[in-house]
Amino acid sequence: MGNLGAVVLLVNRGVSENLTPAQTRADALGIILSAVLILTGLLWQNIQPKPPNTVELQGVNGLEINPELPKFLQQELAWCSHTLLTTTPTKIVVIYYDGKTQLRRGVLGVNHQVQPGAIVQRVLAQQKPIYLVNLNLYPGRVEFDYLPANTQAVVVQPIGDRGVLVVGANAPRSYTRQEEGWIAALADKLAVLLA
Repeated sequence: MGNLGAVVLLVNRGVSENLTPAQTRADALGIILSAVLILTGLLWQNIQPKPPNTVELQGVNGLEINPELPKFLQQELAWCSHTLLTTTPTKIVVIYYDGKTQLRRGVLGVNHQVQPGAIVQRVLAQQKPIYLVNLNLYPGRVEFDYLPANTQAVVVQPIGDRGVLVVGANAPRSYTRQEEGWIAALADKLAVLLA
């Protein structure tokens, strides 16, 4: 709009035979307004972040639940994982508790068993979640071989002091603070259920 206003002012100025002081003032105001509109458009381009690029995760969709768990607990774990997959950018959910992989759901990686690496051990020791916003930038990503190989973002949330909830997404910087809070709330529910 600012460009169009500036062009109209120039055309008007070019076809005018007599320039009056009032027209000169109006042209000056018009140029200022055009500049403001152009700058506003440029600022909006900078303020609105581009969404991160998503990838197609390598793996097959599936659901694996520890068959040794009671039926009601299997249903609760299935509900929690379904909730994460449908209300957040999560594409893979892994629940590791008491030294066993209790659940894997979503796009499954090649390895079926969780082998806790340094990051998972740190989450268990400090009882604080870790959000790896761009997994490709972390050398510790090799410990997540139970996730699809091209997982882009990971949240490792403690489940009490005996397990972790690991969720992965197909785009870097996928999770908002609200979604991180939702993941933490579900991990708290799992801590009560699995205890």
